[in-house]
Amino acid sequence: MSTVLLIIILVVAFIAFYGVGAYNKLVGLRNNRENAFANIDVQLKQRHDLIPQLVETVKGYAKHEKETFENIARLRTAAVNANTIDEKIQAENALSSALSGLKVTLEAYPELQANQNFLQLQQEVSDIENKIAATRRFFNSSTKELNTEVQKFPSNIIANIFGFKKESMFEIPEADKKEYDKAPEIKF
Repeated sequence: MSTVLLIIILVVAFIAFYGVGAYNKLVGLRNNRENAFANIDVQLKQRHDLIPQLVETVKGYAKHEKETFENIARLRTAAVNANTIDEKIQAENALSSALSGLKVTLEAYPELQANQNFLQLQQEVSDIENKIAATRRFFNSSTKELNTEVQKFPSNIIANIFGFKKESMFEIPEADKKEYDKAPEIKF
């Protein structure tokens, strides 16, 4: 066997092994991202189950805030019915924004804020929101890893061949970022 042929075989073998390794890494990163979103889905399901209870409790106190409650119910339904990861991200961001609006509305009802059922539901919603935030961070970290590998050379060649693409992060919508950038109001 000639040296040139041996070198060609070794180069082809190296490229093949690299291609298989890069493909497997991309598949693993994609699966990690999907698993991370499945964890978010679990928390979102709990949030979706609690929202009707919270809304019904609050409705008794705030009958004239019907539009706010209807909007939250509509957004919850949209979030539950979203199919793709991108649709879910968009629907959940809209629902989070509406729930923030509900918190502002509730400040007008001091007797509601003292109600034990409401306080328990509010605590559960707060706990779930914290869990969602943590799982979003993990999801975004997994997405960043996948996106980095999809964009790096030479793995981007394998990614393009097999249809891997840059994926969306689960981010706060631009409209809500201003609200999160404000310092919290502390009242005594």
